[in-house]
Amino acid sequence: MRLITIILLVLTIICCNTEDKVIAHDFSEIEIEYLLRDSLSVRAIAIYSDTLLGFGYNKGYGFINLKTNEKNLINFEITGSNEEYPNWVAEQRAVSFNNTSFFSLSIGSPARLRKISINNKEEKIVYSEINDKVFYDAMAFWNTREGIAMGDPTTNCLSILITRDEGETWSKVSCDNLPKVFDGEAAFAASNGNIAIIGDETWIVSGGMKSRVFYSPDKGKTWDVFATPIIEGKQTSGVYSVDFYDKNVGIIYGGDYTKPKDNIANKAITNDGGKTWSLLSEGKGPGYKSCVRYIPNGGGKEIAAVGFTGISISNDYGKHWKELSKEGFYTLRFINDSIAIAAGKGRIAKIIFK
Repeated sequence: MRLITIILLVLTIICCNTEDKVIAHDFSEIEIEYLLRDSLSVRAIAIYSDTLLGFGYNKGYGFINLKTNEKNLINFEITGSNEEYPNWVAEQRAVSFNNTSFFSLSIGSPARLRKISINNKEEKIVYSEINDKVFYDAMAFWNTREGIAMGDPTTNCLSILITRDEGETWSKVSCDNLPKVFDGEAAFAASNGNIAIIGDETWIVSGGMKSRVFYSPDKGKTWDVFATPIIEGKQTSGVYSVDFYDKNVGIIYGGDYTKPKDNIANKAITNDGGKTWSLLSEGKGPGYKSCVRYIPNGGGKEIAAVGFTGISISNDYGKHWKELSKEGFYTLRFINDSIAIAAGKGRIAKIIFK
């Protein structure tokens, strides 16, 4: 009996130690440390192993070593990679890492998806698409081998690209296997924040004439779609960003960037994996934001939202918000539970929450 008691005690200690830590941070201020200030516009960032920042900007992609602050910018206009298509838009608004490579996807036709080795920065184009309606918005990876990119419809469904071989090849999913979109329903390439992934589960958000959440439980093999209460009906209104704390708790944020002070029907939360959504802080708190992220280890209570209007935070599941800075950024990603990287027009910065 004594031996059984000891075993149960040991197992209890092990289980407790393996649970995710939940910390009440209650942040109330921030410190901004600029990593890059230049005549560029950055809407897509990704972080690799807390040491390397990869980003897409209006003329190419780049890297910043977060330990040494060494910078490397690839400018497509300088390299002449747009000579074949003089009207090609060089802007990169969808980026991601897997364990070996950085991926950067341009928004317009021809849409070119580049795979860049982390070790030697060798680059190759692994997908290209020519279509006047092409406009890619975001990218993410489930694991080293499998990843997804999404964009606006070219026919009657969202554009979904899938890789199953570490990003060597990408295939566009047939509309026969995807939910149909409404006329005028699309997505916003505002922050590389249209995709959220937890395990095998995936959520993608749309806007415009309809604000919805597309859901896959199996890494993009099957899909469903759910309505949201977020403002819709205009090309500039809808869900701009999504994040999930776990497979049940998630948040969507957006609004209308042409009316940035409006805070009605611009943020909502789910507790059932995205099937249903409830509006947050109606008529209170921040208006339009382009990116929303859960603060790591915050138990789903602590949320940061950024936009060109500034940085705001909630410490109570989005019920109340506090503005921490009027400094404008388009996108944000956390390195840990108190440090994030934010990027926007003319700047990339480290944000230290206090």
